[in-house]
This record gives sequence, structure tokens and C-alpha cells, in this order.
Amino acid sequence: MSDYKLYYWSVPFRGQFVRAVLAYAGKDWTEGGDAAIGKLMEGPVKKMPVPFMGPPLLIDRKNDVAIAQTPAIVLYLGETLKLLPDDPALRALTLKIVCDANDVIDEITIQGGMQMWTEKRWKEFVPRLKKWMSFWEETGRRHGLKARSGFLLGGDEPGIADVITATLWGTMADRFAKIGTILKTSAPMTAALTRRVADLPPLKNLAAKAREDYGDAYCGGQIEKSLRKVLGA
Repeated sequence: MSDYKLYYWSVPFRGQFVRAVLAYAGKDWTEGGDAAIGKLMEGPVKKMPVPFMGPPLLIDRKNDVAIAQTPAIVLYLGETLKLLPDDPALRALTLKIVCDANDVIDEITIQGGMQMWTEKRWKEFVPRLKKWMSFWEETGRRHGLKARSGFLLGGDEPGIADVITATLWGTMADRFAKIGTILKTSAPMTAALTRRVADLPPLKNLAAKAREDYGDAYCGGQIEKSLRKVLGA
């Protein structure tokens, strides 16, 4: 039995960040499945492994720990699997990048489908999407990507910031070619970093498994349908 059990929907969306960190660290995990997630969410809070409104939810069986909320899970894995920088400022910046990535996918789905995408809404959103991309580009410029090589926060090996970056933009660009084009033109260093890190065997294998398991799916539901419509995907 693997040490970890992940509860997340059968799509490569928010929970893919957690999968990517586990895969990069060489850890095996089992998936709880959609039915089990629904049952937990509908059940009484006192019977939840940890109080949570929605997945991802990670259970570390070995240490008897349950955690919800993507940034909290990634921080926990970073701490326990020794994947965070030693410098406190870079550790905080890593968490900031995780939170930014979480915010980006909230916005790309209009906060989980509170509204649907229309041509007008998407056109108005593109400048904001480019601004989000510029955060990664400027962070890399200040730290590790000045020569279009290296990693987001410097260092000789990719860290959680790089894994999250590659998962965010790589998955999105793979599902929506127009977003990939915007990334290449608006944030070329980030696009290059994304390709390099996504080509690492653990992440490349994870992406292939996501294709096999989920097909073209990204976030699912009506919001994905509206996103595909405006992007012609």
C-alpha cells in the first residue's frame, strides 16, 4: 500500500499540482475516486479526515496526517520531502508561486464556473492573463532565468516552484493551444522553463498518464465547455 492517498476529481486541474509534486519526488499514491470524494463532501464534518469543502485532500498514511487546500498540501509535501529551498525568503516565495498558480486556475474558470466564458469576457481577460504570466517572467528574471537557462528561483536542480510552474502552464497550454501561444509570446523564458521541466521523466510520465486517464479534459463541466468554445479547442 502506498503512503499517500489523494482525493481529487478525475481531471488534471487543481489536484494535478499535488500529483506533480508527488511524482517529482518519486512517491506512489492511490486515488480516492470521484464517488468517494462526493461521499466525504456530503457526509458530516466530524467524519471527515480533515474539515474540507472540496478537494484536493491528501492523506499521508505513514504519518497519519490529512491535509486539504492545495497550497497547504504542497507546503506539507515540500517540508516533509525536503523539496523546499533552505533560504527562508525563497521558501516564502515558493509558497507565493503556489498560491499564484492556484489563483490563476481560479480565474481561468471564473471562480469555478460562477459565470461562463463569452467572447467578450475572454477578450477582456486576456490582458490580465498576460499580467499573470509576467509575474513568472519577472520572478525568473530576478532570480534564475536571466540567461534563459536554470530554474525559476536559481539553483542547480528544479524545485517545487518549477514543478508547479510547469504543471500550471504546461497542462493549460497542452489543452488550449491559444493559451500556449500567449505564453510563448508574453513570457518566453517561462515557456522555455515549462518545456524543460515538463520534459523531466516523472512529469512527462504523469502528463502521459493524465492523457490516458482523462483524455482532453481540463477542469470539466460547463465552464470547460465555454472555455473551449472561446478558444476553439
